[in-house]
Amino acid sequence: MPLESINPYTGATLEQMEPTTPAGVEHALVAAEQAAASWAASAAPERAGLLGSIAGLLRERRSELARVITLEMGKLIGEAEAEIDKCALVCDFYAAHAFDDGFLADESVASDAGKSLIVHQPLGPILAVMPWNFPFWQLFRCAAPAVAAGNPVLLKHASNVPRCALTIAGLWRDAGAPAGLFQTLLIGAKGAEQVVADPRVRAVSLTGSERAGRRVAAIAGEHLKKSVLELGGSDAFVVLEDADLEETVSVAIKSRFMNAGQSCIAAKRFILAESIADAFIERFQDAAEALLPGDPLDPDTTLAPLARRDIRDTLHEQVQQSLAGGARLITGGRALDRDGWFYAPTILDRVDPGMPAYDEELFGPVAAVIRAAGEEDALRIANDSRFGLGGSVWTTDKARGEAFARRMACGSAFVNGQVKSDPRLPFGGIKSSGYGRELSALGIREFVNSKTLWIA
Repeated sequence: MPLESINPYTGATLEQMEPTTPAGVEHALVAAEQAAASWAASAAPERAGLLGSIAGLLRERRSELARVITLEMGKLIGEAEAEIDKCALVCDFYAAHAFDDGFLADESVASDAGKSLIVHQPLGPILAVMPWNFPFWQLFRCAAPAVAAGNPVLLKHASNVPRCALTIAGLWRDAGAPAGLFQTLLIGAKGAEQVVADPRVRAVSLTGSERAGRRVAAIAGEHLKKSVLELGGSDAFVVLEDADLEETVSVAIKSRFMNAGQSCIAAKRFILAESIADAFIERFQDAAEALLPGDPLDPDTTLAPLARRDIRDTLHEQVQQSLAGGARLITGGRALDRDGWFYAPTILDRVDPGMPAYDEELFGPVAAVIRAAGEEDALRIANDSRFGLGGSVWTTDKARGEAFARRMACGSAFVNGQVKSDPRLPFGGIKSSGYGRELSALGIREFVNSKTLWIA
């Protein structure tokens, strides 16, 4: 069955593509295994040079690549351009730091040996199972360190972004990547499970839903393979009573409605100190209602469509169930009556446990407001989630903010800042948000064999 590339702004089919055949998958696995030996033996300048070439192509083709993203998954064109810039940045980062700064350097350790070392060597072909919401960035933040470490990468992308997947493969090819080093497989979930199980694949990295992560982790575990999972999130955005509301609301709007709210690290649960809750909501509502839906290729548009109709339908069901459970609708709560898969910016107040808006991830432009009696109550609510990806706290007292952030149960905690990923800092979650780390020195060491050498 062909894969369809569909424009979320119009609902029109852009292109149909044939999936990779079983013979094509086998050919890719053979090529990846062959590339593994030669690339593992490659010198640091060759690996850094390839990443530098890719960074150059990303910048050179920025406009056309961003357009591919926007047409296929609906992201605002300015956000798509920023995504391409970030991909170039992560390639530059690992080209500059993977080797010269010792991310992969041998480590000398004192022991009973005449000489003992820890050496970091590549594992072999890595399967990257990637989502549609940041179709270039999610892949590059996995692939850049994996390739820098000496591993080939096989990409299984989300089924609704096949054009992005093929375009990414073309970039690696045009940058001069050796045959088999980077390949895209247009396969479904069952095909991906077979690739995870294949002995030629040595590890898997998945960014996606909790359900997909559990399935891939189970198969990887059955076959004793390393896995890194970055799954869903329901990030807390905690506003204490001494926060600067003007600044906080300005960031809150970006954090909740960027990418039409389709981000694992978007702020989703707005935990407000009771004394400032009404003032915050009033400002937040004004800003949300000022968002302008429209063509995501138009720079004046500030609200993008959702990527698929089923995502919008699921989101609306979660909103309706939360309202039925007693949440109060401040604004929105409906699909927009226009072409494309738009959903009105929505704010739900008085959200309580047992409602989808409290317990589940809302993947779209819906903000859940939870009122807290005080700082300790706010911390309790922030940690009262099966997810643990990111979170932020807002206060004019930075020492107070740091003390609060240290107690937040998540992989990334920000004080007076929007949660984001940065090549210099490790990224990942705990609990049902997954395990393992991407980016920084920790990210490049996820897919290496840190081997002991003991020499008498």
